[in-house]
Amino acid sequence: MTAKIIPVSPFDLVVFGGTGDLTLRKLLPALYYRFHDGQMPAGSRIVAVARGALTNWDYLAMVKEALAKHVRAADLEDALLEKFCACLSFVHLDATAHVGWDGLAKALADGGDRPRVFYLATAPQLFGPICQNAAAAGLVTRQTRVVLEKPIGTDLASARQINDEVGKVLDEDQIYRIDHYLGKESVQNLLALRFANSLFEPLWSAAHIDNVQITVAESIGVEGRASYYDKSGALRDMVQNHILQLLCLVAMEPPAAMDAAAVRDEKLKVLKALKPIVDGEVNSKTVRGQYRAGAVGGVAVPSYLDELPDGPNSHTETFVVIRASVENWRWAGVPFYLRTGKRMAERISEIVIEFKAVPHSIFPVSVGRLTPNRLVVRLQPNDGIQLFLMSKDPGPGGMRLREGSLDINFADAFQVRYPDAYERLLMDVVRGNATLFMRRDEVEAAWMWIEPILQGWGESGDAPKPYISGSWGPTAAIALIEREGRTWFEDSRH
Repeated sequence: MTAKIIPVSPFDLVVFGGTGDLTLRKLLPALYYRFHDGQMPAGSRIVAVARGALTNWDYLAMVKEALAKHVRAADLEDALLEKFCACLSFVHLDATAHVGWDGLAKALADGGDRPRVFYLATAPQLFGPICQNAAAAGLVTRQTRVVLEKPIGTDLASARQINDEVGKVLDEDQIYRIDHYLGKESVQNLLALRFANSLFEPLWSAAHIDNVQITVAESIGVEGRASYYDKSGALRDMVQNHILQLLCLVAMEPPAAMDAAAVRDEKLKVLKALKPIVDGEVNSKTVRGQYRAGAVGGVAVPSYLDELPDGPNSHTETFVVIRASVENWRWAGVPFYLRTGKRMAERISEIVIEFKAVPHSIFPVSVGRLTPNRLVVRLQPNDGIQLFLMSKDPGPGGMRLREGSLDINFADAFQVRYPDAYERLLMDVVRGNATLFMRRDEVEAAWMWIEPILQGWGESGDAPKPYISGSWGPTAAIALIEREGRTWFEDSRH
């Protein structure tokens, strides 16, 4: 079985930050695969912009080295690679300066009315100046679309400032705030699971669901991002965008149609229905932690503080748990447990929907413990869906019950290479499809909910709770859920 490839029209894509890690590790490999699969027309142009004084030859050598690292060897065909590189060019430009834009204007000449995408793979404080300078240079047309990488600011005020600055030269429908989690195959399958099947939607409410757990766990540490991460932390880096977006897809009402406005309207309603966590509730409904030295996968790893370039004093969290509540009729009384962390026991991202227990068991205690049904959507690794059910243990000797699962592994079930999230999202920008991108009011609503938590942590003065690398976080995270009579999904399996 092969995936259906629908080519897009020729386009121009300008990547500001063209020599950066995101561009070389994610964006260019994604574009190569779209070219490889015949979705990106040969007449399209990719222009990399950076301050470095590189020649075109130097840049192409850098690109080829990056593709050799991040594209499967079997897919890196020499002839195709040369054709792809023929679409690329490099422009030396300080995009924060008001002058020096002639080279980029020349590279984009004769583009006609084709889509022109500006991808800002830069620090967020540069988003506004880059857009305004591009407009002053006459490079912003009605066909221009700008992609903003997260984070959009560090708090509500800075997010609004960025949105205002970009909004001075581009209309809202030209601005694509990207969250690569929304481009994952399994995340979109969550929409299909809910709204393309009659089995689950009637059960998708507080009447049948006991709790929801959303976990994004990483086994790596901060790697080369220590300087950035120490100013951000897990709450800003993961919860404000990725995890809240996943929560919205789980909790939203069925949209009127599968289009950008309808889907984003429903997500916004969820964000507005989130109960604020304020004052004393910050301590009882959140846990923040920071990893210490330990072992992940049998390999010894240092503590977070040892990885910082400026020494051992930091209260930045590398782990967060939040007990969230969506205050509407569908979800009243259902806790949403949100969890993310670095240096965890394993790399896994999943959404666990735990249904309520049967109201009365007809079986004697001797048959075994009845476990509530769970629906698990795995985002990574091994994307798929599992439905855990109680069934009879096969064999003679009377009735014995045990838990089993119906398992769909997408790679095995459909026998195709799944496009990377960036592959899908980049092509959506070219098409002008904003369904999987965040609208301004979504971003600001998310910050409005996050800010009281940040404020509460700052006022408490408490340091993050330590946890050993290779564990599932501080013991307080286990206590938070267990004092309500519930258990984290991975603990229930042991």
